[in-house]
Amino acid sequence: MDELYKIRHSAAHVMAQAVLELYPEAKIAIGPPIENGFYYDFDLGLDEDGSPRTFRPEDLNAIEKRMRQIISGKHEFVYRELSAAEARQLFAEQPYKLELIDGLDEGEIDEYGNEVAEKPAISAYKHDTFEDLCRGPHVEHTGKIIADGFQLLSVAGAYWRGDENNPMLQRIYGTAWRNRKGLKTYLAQVAEAKKRDHRKLGRELEIFIFEEEIGPGLPLWLPRGAIIIEELERLAKETEEAAGYQRVRTPHLTKEDLFIRSGHLAFYKDSMYPPMEMEGVTYYVKPMNCPMHHKIFGSKLRSYRELPVRLAEYGACYRYEQSGELFGLMRVRSMQMNDAHIYCTQEQFTEEFMRVVDLYKYYFELFEIERFVMRLSTHHPKKLGEKYIDNLPLWQKTEEMVRRAMTEGNVPFVEEPDEAAFYGPKIDVQIWSAISREFTLATNQVDFAQPERLDLSYINANGEKEIPLCIHRAPLSTHERMIGFLIEHYGGNFPVWLSPEQVRVIPVTASHNEYALQIEERLTDAGSRVAADLSNDRMNNKIRQAQRMKVPYMLVVGDREVEENTVSLRRRDGSRQNGMPIEGFVALISERVANRAKTV
Repeated sequence: MDELYKIRHSAAHVMAQAVLELYPEAKIAIGPPIENGFYYDFDLGLDEDGSPRTFRPEDLNAIEKRMRQIISGKHEFVYRELSAAEARQLFAEQPYKLELIDGLDEGEIDEYGNEVAEKPAISAYKHDTFEDLCRGPHVEHTGKIIADGFQLLSVAGAYWRGDENNPMLQRIYGTAWRNRKGLKTYLAQVAEAKKRDHRKLGRELEIFIFEEEIGPGLPLWLPRGAIIIEELERLAKETEEAAGYQRVRTPHLTKEDLFIRSGHLAFYKDSMYPPMEMEGVTYYVKPMNCPMHHKIFGSKLRSYRELPVRLAEYGACYRYEQSGELFGLMRVRSMQMNDAHIYCTQEQFTEEFMRVVDLYKYYFELFEIERFVMRLSTHHPKKLGEKYIDNLPLWQKTEEMVRRAMTEGNVPFVEEPDEAAFYGPKIDVQIWSAISREFTLATNQVDFAQPERLDLSYINANGEKEIPLCIHRAPLSTHERMIGFLIEHYGGNFPVWLSPEQVRVIPVTASHNEYALQIEERLTDAGSRVAADLSNDRMNNKIRQAQRMKVPYMLVVGDREVEENTVSLRRRDGSRQNGMPIEGFVALISERVANRAKTV
C-alpha cells in the first residue's frame, strides 16, 4: 500500500479515538481509507426524545482539535493477532465489532464486513489508548499524520453494512494528505466540484428538476434539458446507423413470464418495481430492454448470413433504487438508456466486442474525456445459482474471451471479481471529469444465458440450429447519468452543438428590436437555437443574464450594426469580434455545429 493509504487509514483510527474520548457512550463500526480520504461510522445512541443522536457541524472542530493532540504524541501503531475469543473479550462493549468478529471467525467477511474468498486472520492495531479490529497497514506512529494536512469534511447518515433494515449510523468523512499543499489543492478541487454540482447547475440552467409530488428519483426534463436529450439521441442514431445498427422500440411493461424465463425475476427482483395485475395477468414495468430485444431477434428464423444483428433503442426503464442511494441524475428510478444488443456467432465475438470498445473511444474523444479505465467484472465461484447463472464452464469461457479480446486489441483493463451481470462478464467503464471526479458511465456485457433461456437460435453453415452470443452495450449510458456527467464535466459550458440555447441576440435599445428579430429569424432558418432578448433591461444586464445561462454566442446590435448589416459577437469565453457580417456568423455557427466542435 502507498503512503497516502497508510496515512488515511491511520487518520481514521485517530478520529475514532477522538470520538470515543469526547463521546464515551458511542459505539464504533468501521473506518476504512477511501479515495481522497477516510471515514468512520459511529452509533451515538438516542437523544432524550428517542431520536438517533447526530453530530453537529461544530462537533467536527472539537474532534479535529483532539486528533491533533493525539497526533502530536507520536504514538506507535502496534499489530497483534487474536483468537476469536480474545477479540470478543476486547470488544465486549462494541456490538458492531462483535458482529464482524463472528463473520471473521466463520471465514465469510473481513474486518469491514466485505465478503472474502479465504478466511482472514483476526487482528488488531493499537496506538495510545485505542485499539481497533484491523489488518492494516498503518504508518509507524501518529506523528506521520501531518497535523495541517488533514481535515474533517462532513457528516452523513449510513445504514450499518448498507442495509436499510439495520440501524442508521453517523459517518464522518475526512481527508488527509502528505502535506498542507496537498490538502489545499484537494479542497480547491472540492470547492470547484461544488460549483459544478449537476444538481445545482441543473436547476440554475433550467435543465431538470425533481418534484416531491412526482416522486424521488423521477426527474422532470425542462425544455432546455429536452434539447440536450434530443442532441444526444441524434448523435447516437447517426453513429449507430453508420455502424450497422437497426433501431427498434419496445413497451414500458411486460408480462411476468418473460422476466421469469430471462432470469431477471430470480436475480434482479429487488431492483424491480412491484408487480401489477390486470385481468388475471401479472405485469412488471421493465428495468431493462434486453428481454424485449431478444423477442424481436427471435421473431423469425435467421441464418448465420444475417449475423451479426444489432438492435438499438433509447428505451425507458424503471428500477427501484433504494432511497439512500438516489443521487441527482446519477442514481434515478426512471431512465432512458442508450441500449443495444448484438447477436453474433462465437467467431464474430471479438470483432463485435472491440467495435463497441472503439465506440467508447470515439465518444471519449468527442467529449474530451481524457482519463478512463476499462474494468472487467467477473463472477464469484461461491455465488453461482445465487447471484449468477450456475454454469461455471461458460463463465470461465466467456471471461477468457473478453480477456483475449481486450488484450489482442491492446486495451488496458483491470479485473474486478464479483461484479459481473448475472448472465455473464462485462466491461464497466470508469471515467473522470475535467475536475477529476470519477463516474461509472457505461457497460459492455457478454450474455451466454438469456439467448438459451429464451430459445434464440440461428441456422449455421451446416444447416443446424445454434445459439447466438449476445453483447449488451450502452456507450452513452442513460440520458440521466450522461447529462449529469456532462453538466459537471463542462461546468454547464456545453459545446455549441449541445447547448440548449446557442445564440442570444441583444439589442442595445428598444429601437434595435426589429433588427434583432430579423437576425433571430435568419438564424432560426439556418437551424440555430436562438432567442432575441427584447426585455426592458439595460444591455449590460442582458449580457450578464446570457452569461449566467452560459450561452455560447451573444450578438449585440446597435446603430452601427443596423447600418452595416453586421453584429458585434461576444463569445462565452470573453473574446469579441465587432462588425461581423450576418452571413459570416451563420457560416461560423453552422460549421461549429455540423462538426460538433469542442470549442466556441
